[in-house]
Amino acid sequence: MPRLAPESEESRHAQSAALIDLHTHTTASDGRCTPAELVARAAAAGVTVLSVTDHDTVAGYQAAAAAAATAGVELVPGIEITAVVEGADVHVLGYFIDVHAPRLLAFLAEQRRRRIDRVREIIDRLAAHGVVLDSDAILQPGIDDPGIAIGRPWIARALVAGGHVADGNQAFDRWLGRGRPAFVPRQGMMPKDVVARIHEARGIASLAHPGLVGHDEWLPALVADGLDALEAYHSNHDSRATGHYLSMAARLGLCVTGGSDYHADASHGSGGPGSVSLPRDAYEKLVRLKADTTADRPRSA
Repeated sequence: MPRLAPESEESRHAQSAALIDLHTHTTASDGRCTPAELVARAAAAGVTVLSVTDHDTVAGYQAAAAAAATAGVELVPGIEITAVVEGADVHVLGYFIDVHAPRLLAFLAEQRRRRIDRVREIIDRLAAHGVVLDSDAILQPGIDDPGIAIGRPWIARALVAGGHVADGNQAFDRWLGRGRPAFVPRQGMMPKDVVARIHEARGIASLAHPGLVGHDEWLPALVADGLDALEAYHSNHDSRATGHYLSMAARLGLCVTGGSDYHADASHGSGGPGSVSLPRDAYEKLVRLKADTTADRPRSA
């Protein structure tokens, strides 16, 4: 058997510098980049593995896949689905999903319909407080293209454009956040139902930014409901939080995921694609988990 040449220093450096970003958003939900623009920015930043995880939609996947193929970037089919626990949003990331799974697509369509209803109610509440926005301009993109997931960030941008607030953060602090005058509680499914939909689509499920969720006591129940991984690496996690969730993942027998949560929007932070990167060994564990646990899962009917 021929002997393999030793790995060069340049090769080792290239592998260590390669970035893996499994949490990004496009104009299909609340990001500001089109799928092609996102892939271009990610590739320029050195991202070699990317997942587009738009909220409650996979509408950006095909365009992202075409751009990724051209750029030489590995694209992981992904999504971020909003569940509700005790009135609080809980975001569940899905990876390696079948983006054509009929039951998943039907479920996501219902999620987006609820989003439109909620946005309408928020606009009405703002009007009742004397803040009148062009509801058609906000809602029409989601009506014209049912694959687009609209939400509160769209209202925040309208508030900024109308001169009602200085920026998106102020829009949430003054009007849109929990307990503020225009806040409308979300209607949605429990995390166990969201995890089940991801599994039906032959994907693996990870709890997004658990440090923002702020309810570590929920984790054992989520694991019992089938959660596969925990997003330990996130732009809102400092080193202490990252270490905490790495330890929790190990204790609970979960894989870990990570990414920048890039939106190209200052209200979501200034970091670019790849500014938070999942270590290669953690990504390889996800790939093995996908192979080990989804081979026997029946395809969504």
